[in-house]
Amino acid sequence: MRFVWTALLCGALSWCGRAVEAGATAGETGAAGMAAAPMVSAPGTTSTLDARPPAVGSAAATLPLHECRLEHPLRLSSIAARCGTFRVAENPAEPAGASIALQVAVVPALNRRATAAPLFLLAGGPGQAATDLYASYAGAFARTNRNHDIVLLDQRGTGRSAPLTCTYPDDWRQTADEMPALREATLACLAKFGERVRFYTTSVAVTDLEKIRRALGYDAIDLYGSSYGTRVAELYMRRYPHATHAVILDGVTYPEQAIGPDTPADGERALNLIVERCANAPECAAAYPQLRRDLEGLRRRFGPETQPLTLSDPSSAVPLPIEFNRAILNAALRFLSYNAVEASLLPTLLHQGAIGNLAPLASQTVMMARQIGDQLASGMQNSVICSEDEPRFAGATIDRQRIAATYQGSDQLDALAEICKTWPRGPVDADLHSALHSDIPVLLLSGEADPVTPPADAERAAAGLSHHRHLVLRGEGHGQLATGCIPTLMAQFLDDLRPEILDASCLERHRPAPFFVGLTGPAP
Repeated sequence: MRFVWTALLCGALSWCGRAVEAGATAGETGAAGMAAAPMVSAPGTTSTLDARPPAVGSAAATLPLHECRLEHPLRLSSIAARCGTFRVAENPAEPAGASIALQVAVVPALNRRATAAPLFLLAGGPGQAATDLYASYAGAFARTNRNHDIVLLDQRGTGRSAPLTCTYPDDWRQTADEMPALREATLACLAKFGERVRFYTTSVAVTDLEKIRRALGYDAIDLYGSSYGTRVAELYMRRYPHATHAVILDGVTYPEQAIGPDTPADGERALNLIVERCANAPECAAAYPQLRRDLEGLRRRFGPETQPLTLSDPSSAVPLPIEFNRAILNAALRFLSYNAVEASLLPTLLHQGAIGNLAPLASQTVMMARQIGDQLASGMQNSVICSEDEPRFAGATIDRQRIAATYQGSDQLDALAEICKTWPRGPVDADLHSALHSDIPVLLLSGEADPVTPPADAERAAAGLSHHRHLVLRGEGHGQLATGCIPTLMAQFLDDLRPEILDASCLERHRPAPFFVGLTGPAP
């Protein structure tokens, strides 16, 4: 069931954010491509990094940090940082009760005399860790890191901050009714963690974030929020405007939004834009003149039908028997729509599937699903969605007929309803879903073909922001962090704080990744 409900917004995971090697400018890719990197620290040691004074105007730091490195998972490279843990009450209403340790890492600014506000990274999912986000896309922050500390707080329930990791069954092993298996996996997860999962909501996490700001001795801070992280950033702006210097929202959720009901229609829209872009690209149109027919044929076939396949496992190359079914097809369409790099594969994989070669499409989907499992804490995702979003479905206007016409259908909504029947609800601020009004400088980033947070969502969020700029990248999907000249624009915005006059003319030259016109790559 991991295909159906997990990674609701995703964010800049290694497979659903544009690869930094493809997007960062020359000289900015130093530690790119590092997904799910472990932190290797040396307790008891000191570093010259520790001697760096806090930013001008800040209070004394009370969170001790030691030298550590954020390491590439294959140990090919690593990033120097300062790491520490900060204990907080698991239940904010019981400060003397059980506590959890929050993992914090600071990558100091290269300019030792810099006094710019630090940039805190807020990851997506929900369920991704900030340390994983940075390790995967460090190159995109290289320009910003010249004058800004980069601060990585693994949100409670993710990474090394009391992670709520659960195991859900793989869709390619399910051939019967999936709801019993989903229910069983959810109950097993609750048995592992208990009722305490209710204390892992956005409202509690924002309180943690403020405690970390103070403990590190920072005055005002900058925020970069990706996908679900934009919700965290928006709530922090609302709660602590005096401590918020500037904000970057990438793949934007608007405060009034309940995550879930809009996803099927947004996904259908993005898929249609990808097919249209292929039709308007001469090489793609020549290679796949009937792409729309190929797509619709697969959708008709894999409603009632399934087909047994034996793949060469993408990870181990051993034989992997699966049932290619509707869930796998829908997951493929969804995952391959997340950004233009993945979308560049979609026409070829759909055409291969339409002519009977389903293995490439299935293999790509299995690989993506595993990467989701590696990078997202699904229990934390449940705590957020079941407390903040699913309770609002009943009062929302949900067009079931429109949803049924999409390739995703109501599968995700039905799965969320099943999970949330038993998942405890936690603290939610009364105004979490109220419109946000702020004069804090904000840069909003959207992809034209985003399948989960389309540009219209960012426009709704921007309605109450009096000091903002919204940039939309043509042909791109979800998460613009490492796309084209965006890393440079982010650094310029944070240094200048005048979004309205930010020179974004470099985006006029931007083109999304070209489509593959065969299994070997794009046209020369």
